[in-house]
Amino acid sequence: MSTTNKRKLSLSRRTLLKGAGVTMALPWLESLPVWGDSPADPVSSEAFPKRFGVLFMACGINGEHWWAKGSGKEMELGKTLTPMEPFKEKMNVISGLYNQNSTGVGIHPGQTGNILSGAALQKGAELRGGISVDQVLANHLGQETAQPSMVLGCEQPITGYHETNFSMAYSSHISWQNATSPVPMEVYPSLAFDSLMENRGQKRNKSVLDRVKEQAASLSRQASFDDRAKLDEYLTSVREVEKRIERVRENQNKAVEKSKIRGKHLVELERPDNGLPEDIRDHMKLMCDIIAMAFQTDKTRFASLLLCRDISGLFYPFLDVRKAHHSGSHDDKSDDWEKVSRYYCSQIAYLTKRLASMPEGDGTVLDHSCILFLNNMWSGSKHDSTKLPLITVGGLDGTLETGRVLDYMDKGDENRRLCSLYLGLMNRMGLSADHFGDADQPLQGL
Repeated sequence: MSTTNKRKLSLSRRTLLKGAGVTMALPWLESLPVWGDSPADPVSSEAFPKRFGVLFMACGINGEHWWAKGSGKEMELGKTLTPMEPFKEKMNVISGLYNQNSTGVGIHPGQTGNILSGAALQKGAELRGGISVDQVLANHLGQETAQPSMVLGCEQPITGYHETNFSMAYSSHISWQNATSPVPMEVYPSLAFDSLMENRGQKRNKSVLDRVKEQAASLSRQASFDDRAKLDEYLTSVREVEKRIERVRENQNKAVEKSKIRGKHLVELERPDNGLPEDIRDHMKLMCDIIAMAFQTDKTRFASLLLCRDISGLFYPFLDVRKAHHSGSHDDKSDDWEKVSRYYCSQIAYLTKRLASMPEGDGTVLDHSCILFLNNMWSGSKHDSTKLPLITVGGLDGTLETGRVLDYMDKGDENRRLCSLYLGLMNRMGLSADHFGDADQPLQGL
């Protein structure tokens, strides 16, 4: 079967439910004829799209507890990585990679704004860096989906300049559409959900499921037993997310009114006055759920989630940690910072679990994806970015071996470039490129 026909077959098995002001994409359903097609023989995994996602944490980790050794089921994980214990065979723990243009330029913004591009950043009033890897992929491959990419965050961007004379825009964004412009980042879960469901018009505050209920019931009657179960499970998960969205939407609407009364824009207000969920656990979980559903329904294949910006002011009372994120990172060998590091690791574990629970052909959505968890530095106290903590999860449809611990620290600087990893992943996703950022060869041994 040609690549074009495989793509057509994959897309033709994805159905849309439409109601008043809403268009809901569904997971891949093998038994349903769509757009005039008749049910086909079981589709090989090659027909399924590959996805790439990034979860970002700033200011380093507790390096004493971030380690792994062994492979596969026998892999041993340091305390910070224990949330990933159930997924050891699906992940790679990669150490020793670095982003050359983020070293020797000063702390924080210069270590962050090029984390996905590898470009040299310009100081002063004019922003200049490079396009990020997620947007390169979106530009070349994103036209196959309704939404080329999804760029989410859990903190509002900040403005101004750092003492290093780098713009704070570099600290606030990891996804860049070109050398001078970050991709607008959606921080409100309700708006991200609306975009996912194409929820618009006067009925935006009404349940999307209620508006497609009759069509969903009709579709279910046509589906096979297995597809009916998959459809029911998906609609149940949408309902669960929608209920949580309803709560945060109400708070967001109240925040808009408050901002008008105070004469301030929402970005000038602190959480929760700005309408963002007061509990960041709810916020991060919702954003991960939205990415998972976007991948499951093939709404997009490329996503980034800035869990916290660099120089973050987030607090973690649920961890019994008193210091805010940035100040806490300056004591990076402490038990408190280990708790914070482990909490962020639990976010990729949550997204991994969601994707692994989504059947797709003879595998899962996770099997056809690669999720990257990375940080802009190793040590927050030293602002050390000469090596970066990094995890990949998912096998990209069998093109990326997993269950490994890879250490590049002693391979020489030319052989441990972060952009070489990006180049290797781009090639595996079907984008033929011979260079990216500061790399002109894929990462060896990947």
